[in-house]
Amino acid sequence: MSHVLPHDDPPPYLALLNCAQLVTLAGPARPRTGAELRELAIVPDGAMLVRDGRIAAIGPRREIERELAPETEIIDAGGRVVLPGFVDAHSHAVFAGNRADEFERRALGATYAEIAASGGGIRSTVRHTREASEDDLLRAALRYAGWFLAGGTTTIEAKSGYGLSLDAELKILRVIRALGASGLLRAVPTFLGAHEIPDEYRGRTGEYVDLVTHEMLSRVAEERLAEYCDVFCEPNIFDVPHARAILRAAQALGLGARIHADQFSPDRGALLAAELGAVTADHLESTTPAGLAALAQAGVQPVLLPASVYALGSTRYPAARAMIDAGLAIVLATDFNPGSSPTASMPMVLSLASTQMHLTPAESISAATVNAAYSLGRGREIGSLEPGKFADFAIHDCADYRELAYFFGREPAVAVYAAGTCVYRRG
Repeated sequence: MSHVLPHDDPPPYLALLNCAQLVTLAGPARPRTGAELRELAIVPDGAMLVRDGRIAAIGPRREIERELAPETEIIDAGGRVVLPGFVDAHSHAVFAGNRADEFERRALGATYAEIAASGGGIRSTVRHTREASEDDLLRAALRYAGWFLAGGTTTIEAKSGYGLSLDAELKILRVIRALGASGLLRAVPTFLGAHEIPDEYRGRTGEYVDLVTHEMLSRVAEERLAEYCDVFCEPNIFDVPHARAILRAAQALGLGARIHADQFSPDRGALLAAELGAVTADHLESTTPAGLAALAQAGVQPVLLPASVYALGSTRYPAARAMIDAGLAIVLATDFNPGSSPTASMPMVLSLASTQMHLTPAESISAATVNAAYSLGRGREIGSLEPGKFADFAIHDCADYRELAYFFGREPAVAVYAAGTCVYRRG
């Protein structure tokens, strides 16, 4: 039995002791690239002192024990591995219903494109989400929050995009705000009104783009409901001119740009991300060396989503090793959504990253923690265990960090803490 716990104020003094490996990822205050991705700054038999929800000191157990005040609350890690909370930098965590029927159709041979053309896919979830109340959506999102926590995730980027109308998109973004206010997960909101063309605008993409740029974005910015704007940039969804118009309008309103790029067709999204100075380009399964070079020159972080490749039955994974060789600060995320990646498990993503994209476990952990935090503008607050940062961490049921990717198909977190408060405990 597992428990998602109510979020209380952190104890004034907290000490975490008896860590087989305290994986801190301490290092330069920027995303990690190249060989840096393998440098996890592990403290064997490590310990951590927390004051008022923030990390006060890290070091060997004997050193930290000498600093303990009498009123310090002690957490015994039980000789386990402790990591920063995973930062899931690409998720679609607010939606109604599911698409288990489409999963069955794909098992029988239907393609994702065929299902979408018949009225399924994103548009199917849009219909359910529009009908759901805000309370219904929040209840579902809190359920999924427990799934994220069970894998050791403490922060998610959460996109809208299953409303595709002004009222429904605002509703989803309000739910994302409420999810973050619950204290269980940090939730970074992204507006994805350009996720698909809604049924009522089929054949009138330009008119829908006008709605997104002139009406939706202004309300989102006015109500401060999002930090980023994303667009699904593909020739048959939002082509480059339309994606450019939306993202430029978003940037003019102070929102950062993220792009669903090159999932099915090469380079258009990557080159646009580089042109606009986007924060991230996500997916990149079809990106060529020319697209990678443009991303590297522009300093755009790639967000790689191997679980969606796996769930769609594809074998075209992003060229992660080529990205590392090009000096790109890669990020790993789940792409949690009801259609193409119905998983909230970052440990499963770590396993896929090693088996399918040939990343070492250390590289994957860096990509899912500190690099992901920087891609969300929070690298100075979360993503590594260093003095001054929030004490967001997970105690995992293993003695070596490599086991997280090695033993796949399980959720290893024993306990998860957000700002020094336990928000999840297994058993």
